[in-house]
Amino acid sequence: MKKLLIVSIMFLCFSYSKKEFIVSIEQPYEKKLDGLKLEIFLDKKKVKETNLKANNIMPSYETFDMYTSNEGKHLLEVKLKDTVFGYDVKYPEEKYIIVGPYLKKNGKIQMGILKQKEGFIFH
Repeated sequence: MKKLLIVSIMFLCFSYSKKEFIVSIEQPYEKKLDGLKLEIFLDKKKVKETNLKANNIMPSYETFDMYTSNEGKHLLEVKLKDTVFGYDVKYPEEKYIIVGPYLKKNGKIQMGILKQKEGFIFH
């Protein structure tokens, strides 16, 4: 019983010490980006890998959580094809993040990012 209590306390302390980023990946409108692999890294550690799903009807988002153990500035990297986009994000000031890939007129991929303290509302 005593061991169970100690393990429970350690679990609670560990779970409350983690800081959480909420990241939403905006799915592209451009069919040329359909099926491309997108990887997201936080402080050089891979936290998410997904394939883009092009949709020209209405915007869709894939949302997930990323965890860090400390507050302050972190490096968020988004890799798409052979290009890596790097952003500085601050916890807790920029807890909610949306990243969205776009295809420029010259054929190059651009990554947009929106960061804020409060959650986003998707309709």
